[in-house]
Amino acid sequence: MSKRMIIMLFLCALVFGSIFGIKALFTKGMNDAINSSPIPASAVTTAIAKEDSWATSLEAVGTVRAVNGVAVTTQIAGAVQKIHFKSGDQVKQGDVLVTLDSGTDTAQLNALRAAAKLGELEYERFLSLHKQGSVSQSELDRKRSERDQATANADAQREKVSQKTLRAPFDGQLGIRQVDLGQYLNPGDAVVTLQQLNPIYVNFSLPEQLLSSIATGLDVQVALAAFPDQTFNGKITAVEPGVEAATRNFNIQAQLNNDDQHLRPGMFADVRIALSQENAVVVLPRTAIAYAPYGNAVYVINDTGEKDEDGNPKLAVKKRFVKLGPIRGDLIAIVDGLKPGEKVASSGLLKLRNDAPVFEENDVMPADDATPNPANS
Repeated sequence: MSKRMIIMLFLCALVFGSIFGIKALFTKGMNDAINSSPIPASAVTTAIAKEDSWATSLEAVGTVRAVNGVAVTTQIAGAVQKIHFKSGDQVKQGDVLVTLDSGTDTAQLNALRAAAKLGELEYERFLSLHKQGSVSQSELDRKRSERDQATANADAQREKVSQKTLRAPFDGQLGIRQVDLGQYLNPGDAVVTLQQLNPIYVNFSLPEQLLSSIATGLDVQVALAAFPDQTFNGKITAVEPGVEAATRNFNIQAQLNNDDQHLRPGMFADVRIALSQENAVVVLPRTAIAYAPYGNAVYVINDTGEKDEDGNPKLAVKKRFVKLGPIRGDLIAIVDGLKPGEKVASSGLLKLRNDAPVFEENDVMPADDATPNPANS
């Protein structure tokens, strides 16, 4: 029985071993066939690296600021007697905005004017008597002092009465009214905001290492999220002489015309400063860049020296890391890593790797306009 068992086990091992061996041979053959089969070529659009001359520019983020902007407030307490404006009105310097009740103050002013007039008459009388030798110099000086004090009191009261009338300190546009008829105002209470919108400022900052590149008179272009299809032109009018110790940035102010009043104080602004010098750059469509945390790259297309079945040259790509420069519209400058005239893949980058075969399919090309103007903007 033991001999039969041994023979049966041997035969089973032989059968199963043959089955697994044949399966392993088939699997190896299949893998070898797959590994040795050619990789299918991927369709890509292509772009030629071109040399261009770009004016050097700097970019910054800024904030729109009114040339003059205040909250018009009262200097003296009083009840609102009359409101002379509507919210959003355009006003000129000196226009009356609000009149406060000034009845009591006006009556007091009349009394002080009468006292000042009496003081003047008494002084003139004492001056005449002094010339006749009837009064002493000290008495004349006392009357002169009384006259001057009465005049000063009248002037102070007249200024107090004038402060009951609030006027626009400069030309501009009013905001939303913040007071009502009959409301009692204390000194410093806001009545309405007033902004001078044309011209207008844009304030922004740059790192200290760019200080030597910035000067008054340089042109700037401003873009706003609220008006994506427009750019606003202006010039740098002031450069802060000092650098902020906390950020190592220096502040800059540009002035822009704002005839249509699209720019409003507080708006976020993208600022581009055009410098005078121009640099030769190599440019590509932005779609040709493979962005990655470890470095940005392009896929350069090379001729392998072989022919396909139609007689066309076979193409393959090589990944090459590049250093990127400024962006202008759909184009980007390549600072280092690419020469003019080299051909690169401009779309379909996700399916590419080193030495991957490709073929050109340029029926639909990516945009490559330096100043794009989308139809739906």
